[in-house]
Amino acid sequence: MPVLQRSALPNVITVGRILLAPAIFFLIFTPGFGARLLAFILFVTAGVSDLWDGYLARKYGWITDFGKLVDPIADKLLLAATFVPFYILSHGEGPVGSLPIWGTLPLWVLLVIFGREALITVVRALAARRGIVIPAGKAGKQKMIFQSIFIGSVIFWYALQSAALENGWTSPFWEIWQAFHATVLALTLALALFLTVYSMGAYLWSWRALMRRVV
Repeated sequence: MPVLQRSALPNVITVGRILLAPAIFFLIFTPGFGARLLAFILFVTAGVSDLWDGYLARKYGWITDFGKLVDPIADKLLLAATFVPFYILSHGEGPVGSLPIWGTLPLWVLLVIFGREALITVVRALAARRGIVIPAGKAGKQKMIFQSIFIGSVIFWYALQSAALENGWTSPFWEIWQAFHATVLALTLALALFLTVYSMGAYLWSWRALMRRVV
């Protein structure tokens, strides 16, 4: 008799993603190329696992109440495990901390991102009490994609900046790469913020329309 049923695999992957969050959090704070590169690898692993467990759950019908509850928690933990260190490091001293173009990560960025998640969670709970399920919209999925690209870019930026500091990189290729990396990082955050606000508005509009039908 198998110890673990196949139908439980998506939930196991989700729990694994939750366990990765604190590891990523502490590795981002750890100075040095190796630790931050490992944080980047773990974050990419968490992102791929998120796609994988969702794919398995939908394809084989392995959707459970546990998964519905825990999967959003895992996503929010990963957000906290990355954006909080970004905010603290970018406001710290030293050449590795500040973000390109943005400089110090503004507090309002965290308020927009986490405020949106908190508001949607409350609205989803209120809708569920009336038996209404509001599916995630296209903008919400796009928001997650750009958030993930930004997070991965920042972790990798910190890793490379640590390596440059340790090894004294000054080559023209390094300067060109920094300019390219900085552009990707800055643009993905701007797009993620726009889609965060837009997807929140779209979600609230859908909730309002569905509530009118119920009433």
